[in-house]
Amino acid sequence: MSQSHRARGETSPEKGAYRVALLTMSDKGARGEREDESGRVMREMAETLPGEVVFYEIIPDEARIIEEKLCELTDGLRADLILTTGGTGLAPRDVTPEATRAVIDREVPGMAEAMRAASMAQTPHAMISRAVCGVRKRTLIINLPGSPRAVRENLAVILPALTHAIDKLRGDPSDCAAP
Repeated sequence: MSQSHRARGETSPEKGAYRVALLTMSDKGARGEREDESGRVMREMAETLPGEVVFYEIIPDEARIIEEKLCELTDGLRADLILTTGGTGLAPRDVTPEATRAVIDREVPGMAEAMRAASMAQTPHAMISRAVCGVRKRTLIINLPGSPRAVRENLAVILPALTHAIDKLRGDPSDCAAP
């Protein structure tokens, strides 16, 4: 059983605006036993991007369910960006990176490396993050850790690069180098 919320305006974001989907991986959250603070932080930060959050759901830490949802959000909803939180550590139920790798076409290792490097300045626990960033078709998928603080710190690192990355995935032919 999962909690799913379709955001206002899901079917028609403003022209040129990004379609952002948010997924929280949490067994307790999916059962309604835990407040999704990480999802709240993720939403607040995603709303600073041009576009809108068109989907939000809390799902259990099950690889098959995560894979199916990532494919649905990419292939059906055609999200430009999927942000996930949770399931990136070493606990036996932390399977988000494996599920993400199973569905992406290619990784974007620089984003995951940048998040881990910046987090290491805050806590040595950052070195156990197994977060993956990658592309499925024209959708950028970013795994974030499960704590609200880590979501804020990690997303802040890559937020400045997200619009450029999404524009490139959408086919922007302009040069990447600044004039």
